[in-house]
Amino acid sequence: MDATTIKIHEDTKHRLDQFREYKNESYDELIKKMIYITKKVKKQPELSKEAVTAIEQARKRMKEGNFITEEEAKKRLGF
Repeated sequence: MDATTIKIHEDTKHRLDQFREYKNESYDELIKKMIYITKKVKKQPELSKEAVTAIEQARKRMKEGNFITEEEAKKRLGF
């Protein structure tokens, strides 16, 4: 896959960081998610509101430490 570099202001980077659902979420994933949500806002405003709410709730759970690791999930599922 090809990649490119883009310039953004430091404050923009910090604002993007606030939308991450998990620590290692890449900026590419984040931007794709934001584009998806933006398109859905036009087509299905209520669904988009649900997506934003779900992201905010996930972010809150992560900050509270209320999550399981990938390793723990695999263990629980028997992988």
